[in-house]
Amino acid sequence: MRNTAREGGWWLLFIAGIVAFLPAGLYAGAKKKPLQPQPRKPGAYLKAEVAHQLRMLPYYTVFDNLEYKIDGYHVELDGQVTKPSLKSSAENVVKNIEGVTGVTNNIKVLPPSPADDHIRLAEYRAIYGQASLNKYAIQAVPPIHIIVDNGHVTLVGVVDSQADKNLANIQAQGVPGVFSVKNDLRVEK
Repeated sequence: MRNTAREGGWWLLFIAGIVAFLPAGLYAGAKKKPLQPQPRKPGAYLKAEVAHQLRMLPYYTVFDNLEYKIDGYHVELDGQVTKPSLKSSAENVVKNIEGVTGVTNNIKVLPPSPADDHIRLAEYRAIYGQASLNKYAIQAVPPIHIIVDNGHVTLVGVVDSQADKNLANIQAQGVPGVFSVKNDLRVEK
């Protein structure tokens, strides 16, 4: 019985040795190329990363609008913000995205105005306080953005239906002190 155990142990070592050297033998004839990083093509990755980084900015609210265009590895920022620090923060986070070679910052900083601040809050209450549009308010960054510039309101963002787009427009026009309402909401397909 001892003899058999020794032979069994020997066979296990023999098989383990073969298995250990088998992969090396299989690839011995193949040419080995050093691993080189592949350049990423602009497109889906860059678009998703820019959108993500802009949404994650800490002071980005429903009263700001950040848009971007990508041309190769260059990003052009547009939109309107209520705080100058948000403009510079947006540029800085986009500059630090892997693959971005340049950033053009065309973001407009809206002038500070107590009257516009009052309109912003009234528009928020009118739109997101409406029962049919309340569903949009529960998101981290609600999709209907309210841009107020010297009493002129622009609605930008995405809604689920044409009815929601029309209702947001009606609610926005009902706020006192507003000179005009431009409805640039897109209906999600």
